[in-house]
Amino acid sequence: METFEPTIIAFVCNWCTYTAADLAGTSRQKYPKNVRLIKVMCTGMVDPKYVLKAFLQGADAVLISGCHPGDCHYINGNYKARRRTKLLHEILSRFGIDKKRLRLTWIGASDGIEFAATIRKMVEEIREAGPLQSDLKMVI
Repeated sequence: METFEPTIIAFVCNWCTYTAADLAGTSRQKYPKNVRLIKVMCTGMVDPKYVLKAFLQGADAVLISGCHPGDCHYINGNYKARRRTKLLHEILSRFGIDKKRLRLTWIGASDGIEFAATIRKMVEEIREAGPLQSDLKMVI
């Protein structure tokens, strides 16, 4: 029997989390290859429709990760991301998508080890949860 390998889409801030991902790679930190990074200038630019589209096109989970609150290069983008993520949790739960499949984290530019650990933990949790089964595709 084949082990389920989840597909995770990660919307990452150009200034912090993307830099942390780069640092993790150059530091030879090991983490699963299940994650597809999408670099955005700020997590505040992650429109909820991008998250919904990721799930519709087969993602088993979505990660949104950016600068720590108070450190945003665009002043309040991470606060916008936090509000949108909370709203998305409510919307997705109506379609049978567990809130652990959408995660918001704050990972600074110098946190390469934390980035790798976050990815490893998320992949393991989603692997245990199994493939995404939801009613979202039926609605659209």
